[in-house]
Amino acid sequence: MQADEGRFEAVIGWVRTGLALLLVAAATAILVPLQLFAVKTGLWREHVMLRLWHKVVLRALGIRVHAHGAMSQKRPLLVASNHISWTDIMALGSFNDLAFIAKSDMAGWPLIGGLSRLQRTVFIERERRGKSGEQASEIASRMAAGDAMVLFAEGSTGDGNLLLPFKSTLFGAAEMALREGGVETVFIQPVAIAYTRLHGLPMGRQHRTIAAWIGDMDLVPHMKELLAEGGIDVEIHFGEPLEFSAGTSRKETARKVEKEVRAMMQAALRNPRGGS
Repeated sequence: MQADEGRFEAVIGWVRTGLALLLVAAATAILVPLQLFAVKTGLWREHVMLRLWHKVVLRALGIRVHAHGAMSQKRPLLVASNHISWTDIMALGSFNDLAFIAKSDMAGWPLIGGLSRLQRTVFIERERRGKSGEQASEIASRMAAGDAMVLFAEGSTGDGNLLLPFKSTLFGAAEMALREGGVETVFIQPVAIAYTRLHGLPMGRQHRTIAAWIGDMDLVPHMKELLAEGGIDVEIHFGEPLEFSAGTSRKETARKVEKEVRAMMQAALRNPRGGS
């Protein structure tokens, strides 16, 4: 009897995965040409198609997003967030006009790499110190032009339970935006991402690793696991933006933002609230 139930659940999982992949493929085939057309012609804002694509992927994965607070309208804006999974990008991008700062190897990922380039993601090579100034300059110019840039300030993905230390060097873009953008203040907004429920029930420590995409994990197996599992809730918590101006300590700012993100994340894990 148990063996029959196991086979039935496996079949349901494969069917769900197949339907979800068809949905993503169909949406990609339609929305990518429209996005290219928007970028080339400027007939509509380029984030419109990206938001829709992110929503479709989240629907296919069975991930529900609950926002608490809102992204600041102040500019220039650097959004400093923790990082748990590749799905963080979809969760944030599904309801905000954002551009992301990502590791350079992401540019070569099937599908996601191409879509990231369409979203004008800034790819950084953290191992090549000689490139850091050039990369920070690109981020700074984008912020000065009005783009809200998302920085995953841990520099890596965590397991969804604990926050990794924020790297103060990654906040160098804020300093450069002051020098190159002709602005007096850059705003840095802390944002916490927390995966909190599985099939409607609060996640425990052992279950949060289902959502987490850590280190050298292969993307495709993790995507298949999420497609088969489904029913995950993620909370996005927006803190109050900090002002960063000439003379502001980069290291102190990184510590303040890290403290705020940790507090919001731990509060969400202790008391999952759902939301809008």
